[in-house]
Amino acid sequence: MESLICDISLRDLIEAGAHFGHQTRRWNPKMKIYIFEEKNGLHIINLAKTLQQLRHSLPFIRQVVEGNKSILFVGTKKQAKCVVRDAAIEAGEFFVSERWLGGMLTNMATIRNSVKTLDKIERNFEHNPSFFTKKEIALLAKKQQKIIKNLEGVRYMKKLPGLLIVVDPSYEKIAVAEARKLNIPVLALVDTNCDPAPIDHVIPCNDDSLKSIRLIINVIKENIIQVKKKLGITIVSPIKISAGGFPSFTEEFDDSHPEEEEDTNSDQCEDLLAKKFDNAENL
Repeated sequence: MESLICDISLRDLIEAGAHFGHQTRRWNPKMKIYIFEEKNGLHIINLAKTLQQLRHSLPFIRQVVEGNKSILFVGTKKQAKCVVRDAAIEAGEFFVSERWLGGMLTNMATIRNSVKTLDKIERNFEHNPSFFTKKEIALLAKKQQKIIKNLEGVRYMKKLPGLLIVVDPSYEKIAVAEARKLNIPVLALVDTNCDPAPIDHVIPCNDDSLKSIRLIINVIKENIIQVKKKLGITIVSPIKISAGGFPSFTEEFDDSHPEEEEDTNSDQCEDLLAKKFDNAENL
């Protein structure tokens, strides 16, 4: 198989600010082996180690793809979410970029139930749009948007991934803990304040810099794409634009009792519409 791609240099990493660690007082001593020096109260990351670690991780990523296992990108903090989402979509892998819901890995049944609810909402509206009142549609749309926001990138993930790729394991500690519990390997972009112990493949770098995150995540993405193309694996986006949609009634729907809408939570929405769902599906 052709060699893997790692066409970034030390200069690229420097220009991206990948060498800037945290303040020395905030460091994790376990990151000492990846630190080059202390300068002006900051730890400077050894970028030679960054390149070395990145190159060493690529064969494992290839192994995961060749084993027909999925990869889950995780990055929910502001600097990471767009990079993670875009890279995962381009590579045809799953992602979490908004919020990690506890149990996403260790309690997948609950997550799948939320996905089933979303499927049910969209299916019923698509086939029977006139069967629902404007207020019911507003409730459904609100619930749909909430589920999509949190589960968009894992909606079609039917089994556990073969690898987690994480930006800032300290920020995503719940995701890392769940992966460890299930023996799922973790590759992470790790700053000087992080504990590298739970991470299988440590990429030491500035995990607060958008440029640094994008540079390294893009190398990983390009390698996933390269391996898939070599194996003839079709790249399928992890997200789907629903054919059905909920019209907005923000202007034309006048609720004379707005406090009732505020009191209507997710469970009440289910109670209000469960019977109607069943009736609609039987039409």
